[in-house]
Amino acid sequence: EECGGDPCDVSIKLQKKGVILKPFVIGIGKDFKDAFDCVGTYFDTQNEEDFRNALNIAINRALNPTTAQVNLLDINGNPTETNVNMSFYNRTTGDLRYNFIHTLNAKGNPDTLKLDPMISYKIDIHTIPPLTIDSFSLTAGKHNKIGIDAPQGYLQLQFDGQKSKNQYVNCIVRQDGKMKTLNVQNIGKKEKYIIGKYDLEVLTLPRLNIEDVAVNHNHTTTINIPNPGMAVIQMGTLGYGSIYKYEDDGSLKWIYNLPEKQQRESLYLLPGDYKVVFRSRATNRSKHTRAIDFEIKSGEAKTISIYKN
Repeated sequence: EECGGDPCDVSIKLQKKGVILKPFVIGIGKDFKDAFDCVGTYFDTQNEEDFRNALNIAINRALNPTTAQVNLLDINGNPTETNVNMSFYNRTTGDLRYNFIHTLNAKGNPDTLKLDPMISYKIDIHTIPPLTIDSFSLTAGKHNKIGIDAPQGYLQLQFDGQKSKNQYVNCIVRQDGKMKTLNVQNIGKKEKYIIGKYDLEVLTLPRLNIEDVAVNHNHTTTINIPNPGMAVIQMGTLGYGSIYKYEDDGSLKWIYNLPEKQQRESLYLLPGDYKVVFRSRATNRSKHTRAIDFEIKSGEAKTISIYKN
């Protein structure tokens, strides 16, 4: 304190180089809290009794184990949420120090973790969407409790009615009103999310957008996707073409471009009314374009032959 240096600045520079020193500092006769509280644990003492008490506390904390538990709180404020990965970073250096899959012990309480008490942590909770505890410092020699609100529920996506053979369809999940992708969930899979509202973009043909889907605490929200049917497009020749879906107002919405180097294409399409438009590569006259309407029903297959209708 008499050398004109900055103990806080020195401490930060040492930590960034991996040198972690968090001493117990006992001030005698003068308040050094502003200078040393950032370095470690500071005790201000004015007399012999204060000094003895501070020294006993420092010794007990140094000798007693430092433990912690992370309380993932449900909607009622109880630490019942679990089974999620947690990443502990050194907040000063950014280095990853620990990864733990959260669990509840035999008594139903969050399991006890042993952490280095010399470090200030940033903790990422890998829920969907992720949660972050930006800064947490442990009290050495004690059992520390770290709490964060993490109420969760489930989202189940499935095809409606009979089971579809096309189970490998994904769904983009976003938070309500936001464009960032949180997760890509497979149809038929159940996934856990933080409670709230989500927007879904199902990667069927055509794409299906479902907005404001509510995920509630300790509940499974089930979304039924219309079971697709199969369209087998037989072009019979190489050419140029596309598939369109009729909108409610009678307009056409582009769905898919047919491959130029194939004479046959099979597609799973949602139920509805469609039109295929095609022109052979062998002709350079637009009037030779063929346009055929067809309907797709759930679970059924339909063959559309361009030059046989």
